[in-house]
Amino acid sequence: MNTTLITVQCLLALTLLYSGICKSIKSEQWLVTHGQTGVAGLPLWFTRFIGISEIAGAAGIILPTWLNILPALTSITAILFCVLMLFAMRIHNRLKEPKSVMINITLFILSAFVAWGRWPAI
Repeated sequence: MNTTLITVQCLLALTLLYSGICKSIKSEQWLVTHGQTGVAGLPLWFTRFIGISEIAGAAGIILPTWLNILPALTSITAILFCVLMLFAMRIHNRLKEPKSVMINITLFILSAFVAWGRWPAI
């Protein structure tokens, strides 16, 4: 179980890190042409804020457990990532992008698994 949790945490962290870096430094046009259509029309500052939050989330999904410093933060981060995915699902559903909605659902389920699996740490 622990190996599975660590694997899922790494997958989520890589996903958050890649998405966060892109949203933090790339233009809206680049993001939209590379599949991040949910940022279209959002203010640039908000896109950057989401990107920085995702980078922080990548650290929060891994480091507390691995360093054994406030490991409860892993569960909290995973729950916050679930909330982020709910908003992402809503945006992509509004844009009529079922593939993106399915990706968001998958990430939501994986994040909920991490939140549940690491919950005893609280």
